[in-house]
Amino acid sequence: MGAGDGPVGLGTRERDILALERRGFPGPGAKERAIREELGLAPVRYYQLLNALLDDPRALALDPVTVNRLRRVRDARRAER
Repeated sequence: MGAGDGPVGLGTRERDILALERRGFPGPGAKERAIREELGLAPVRYYQLLNALLDDPRALALDPVTVNRLRRVRDARRAER
């Protein structure tokens, strides 16, 4: 494990992404604003990182409730296409 890695090997950015996904947001644009201000990422890049994180077993080990919820949402959207 490198510096800044958590107990399951996820870096700070990955843990911050999962923490952001656990939060609720009051209205349109609030989440994208938080992504930019708190993480310093463009929303497109954030969602790329989040999608990869959902397939990472370390993320599942760290936060199974959030990861499984997001996987269900992703799978439902894919099924609609």
